[in-house]
Amino acid sequence: MRKIIIPVDFSENSWNALRCALQYFKYEKSDIYIFHAYADHVYNHVDVVSKQALDAYKKVHRKQVEQDLETVLQRIQKYGPNPKHTYIPKAVFGSLLDAVNDFVEHENIDLIVMGTKGKTNDTTITYGSHTLQMLKYVTCPVLGIPSEYTYERLTHIVFPSNFMVPYKNRELKLLSCLAKSYKSTIHLLYLSNYDRLSLRQEDNKALIAYCLKDNNIQYARRDYGPITKTINTYIKDEGMEMIVMVNSRHSYMEELLNQ
Repeated sequence: MRKIIIPVDFSENSWNALRCALQYFKYEKSDIYIFHAYADHVYNHVDVVSKQALDAYKKVHRKQVEQDLETVLQRIQKYGPNPKHTYIPKAVFGSLLDAVNDFVEHENIDLIVMGTKGKTNDTTITYGSHTLQMLKYVTCPVLGIPSEYTYERLTHIVFPSNFMVPYKNRELKLLSCLAKSYKSTIHLLYLSNYDRLSLRQEDNKALIAYCLKDNNIQYARRDYGPITKTINTYIKDEGMEMIVMVNSRHSYMEELLNQ
């Protein structure tokens, strides 16, 4: 049984992320929490000027959120009912980051799926602030779905690594299971101007291979350069459908998040 949180802000971006999640995990028995945190909306409302007004508007807005969540559930059923999935609407008064993080720990959640942007859909940025916060701070894998992305069957997944981090088996388990269910090839991409690895890198590479022993793995090296450009070029040239990165010190993802 897999437990998945899908934060929604009732935008088309969040619906697209939800729809992709239903496709990616259609073969797995899953509890799917349709999650909305609404404290920011309540506190920022122009009419909330006293504690009494706050309490009153909180009740009104919660009722509206619950109705909106019910509409999402109805939309899911029209899109494609799946007997393997159980959908649980969850309206929480709190900030999105704190509410999701608490829920992840309390329910032992396996995965968060969300759009890389929300309602604002700012075309000048790649990741919205909520998505970046999830990637950096929540202790759970996050699958970010770009707004323009449409579901494709996973045949090729790129996993860029500098082999400097000793990943744990539990960190790669989700990747292994997802790739195995689709018989996907995992491309281990190393960015360097040299073929030779240090002893530490050799050990970490072997550990990754062991954690992904049930999967098809293909190794690739590209000359080191701007990380975003190099990885995007590989994705385009080799036809990748998904990119996987682990957020830890001295990793490619840490460098990207710092940027």
